[in-house]
Amino acid sequence: MNDPLSELPPLRESLATHGLLAKKSFGQHFLLDLNITRKIARLAAVGADDHVLEVGPGPGGLTRALLETGARVTAVEKDERFRPLLEELSGVCPALALVFGDALQVNETALAQGEPAHLVSNLPYNVGTPLLIKWLTGPWTPASLTLMFQKEVADRIVAGPGDDAYGRLAVIVQATCHAQRVMDVPARAFTPPPKVDSAVVRLVPRPDRPSAEALKSLERVTAAAFGQRRKMLRSSLKVLGGESLITAAGLDPQARAETIDLAGFLRLADQLRG
Repeated sequence: MNDPLSELPPLRESLATHGLLAKKSFGQHFLLDLNITRKIARLAAVGADDHVLEVGPGPGGLTRALLETGARVTAVEKDERFRPLLEELSGVCPALALVFGDALQVNETALAQGEPAHLVSNLPYNVGTPLLIKWLTGPWTPASLTLMFQKEVADRIVAGPGDDAYGRLAVIVQATCHAQRVMDVPARAFTPPPKVDSAVVRLVPRPDRPSAEALKSLERVTAAAFGQRRKMLRSSLKVLGGESLITAAGLDPQARAETIDLAGFLRLADQLRG
């Protein structure tokens, strides 16, 4: 059986035909190397009949690699300039559904249609972190997340206590998911090359992830603690209860946020709720 994707022109040729360039205001950097996009699809561990949500497909480089696995892909794209390229792709591959709109506003529960769905994306740099927080703390929980960020953000996601990159993002991510950095991608792999390297992070939701109410408390505690990260907890958490809150959580009021592990922050969040 012929592969319908093989009938499409190369991505660089399609971009040239339509006169499309990456738009800086959308944080776009195209990933056109099929060896890299296929590796990302393999790392995502998706295959035939899996449902994948992809945000920011752009010209469809990663989209093609995901479709090659046999997965069904729902792609959410904000930039209408890519409609002709993506509709050309969906025209030869019915497993691709297109949604044109802002990923920060879409309803993932509706897009998933009541079934497990995996998130796999080369995220636009300017909205990567807000999207991740939305997916981890919102009402919809993905089956897994395999996402590319700029290297600095990937470092912040997997950092531990004492690491320079350890902060609020690491605590929220690791409270909700098992996080692993699985691939580094140099800037030269993109068109146009960004000023920084990138990395792929794989996240699998924890079965013991906190409730929505507990996550709200965790977000409040981490926002206060890391908002003044060089101060002692008794100062940075003063507005939330100060020393009484900290000692009730079994922590040292003179400790700083960057030294507190996930379990410590979860106890603080529990005390705040209580």
